Amino acid sequence: MENNQPIIVKRGKKSAAGHHGGAWKIAFADFATAMMAFFLVMWLMSSATPEQKKAISGYFQDPIGFTESASPYVIDLGGTPTVAPDRTLNPEIQGQPSSDEIHNNPQSDEGNKGEGKIDEELAESVAEKVERERLEMLLQELQNKVEENQELKKFKDQILFEITQDGLRIQIMDAENRPMFRLGSAQLEPYFEDILLAMSEVIKAVPNNVSVSGHTDAKPFADGAEFTNWELSANRANAARRVLVFGGLPDTQIARVVGYASSALFDREDPFNPVNRRIDIIVLTKKAQRRLEGQDGQETEAVDPAAPAGDAPAGDAAPAASPAPGEPLGAGEVQDKLNIFEDGALQFDQPSE
Repeated sequence: MENNQPIIVKRGKKSAAGHHGGAWKIAFADFATAMMAFFLVMWLMSSATPEQKKAISGYFQDPIGFTESASPYVIDLGGTPTVAPDRTLNPEIQGQPSSDEIHNNPQSDEGNKGEGKIDEELAESVAEKVERERLEMLLQELQNKVEENQELKKFKDQILFEITQDGLRIQIMDAENRPMFRLGSAQLEPYFEDILLAMSEVIKAVPNNVSVSGHTDAKPFADGAEFTNWELSANRANAARRVLVFGGLPDTQIARVVGYASSALFDREDPFNPVNRRIDIIVLTKKAQRRLEGQDGQETEAVDPAAPAGDAPAGDAAPAASPAPGEPLGAGEVQDKLNIFEDGALQFDQPSE
């Protein structure tokens, strides 16, 4: 009887070595992490001061003895940890210096003062740079506005912008046939109101304080007159301030309003040149503001009014510059709304303009 059952032959596959899996990758990653942490700790320890090393040593010896107000981390990035004796588990530890010991250390004090001075000077330098960039952007915005407003563009020759050590200075000057004020008066001409309103719209965007000063030419009032160029320049500066405030500039940003009469001429060669009749608006830097308030021990004069940007031009026109006009209002519209100016010009013999 034949056996028809199939015969099954099993052959085993031989290999040189078995597969070990990926466990070695995990082990290597752990090793790399540990080495990175080790070198990081070594670097931090090499850059730590002796006081910081003692503080770290004290933390490992008695971690509960550190106040909650200090940093909870071994490597303190926010301050110097101090021991709290009422909570310590080992009050006999002598290795941890107290905060008084650290601050009373002469070497530590000297180093801290030096570092603090450098940090303060660096911070002030950065702040001044940022502030200057802000003022330059403000100047650019004012210059851009004049190009957008055709009505006020024709007055750009009467406006001078410049960045000085005290801030952004805006000088608005008279021309022979285009005065800013009525004769011998603090009553603004309509176009000058429009310029001031446009400027206030831009200046109010920055937090800097503002100084406003008025200037006249050297033409005096009649002999014996009680009203002089001093009163006139001060009244004109105050009238300019009122329009700036009406235009949106907070009154709290007005640091000073002053009249100089003819004591700070723009054109010293020609004391009667119309450019000497001007309104100066200075967007003050923080340093100039502190100097104005006498907080830095210097003179309280924040601005040198007798130092114009350059030599005054011959003739009636000031150096070409761009105003910062907004949407111009109708003639006398601001006057009618505010009703802040006198009714008509002051009447004196031989008035100064």
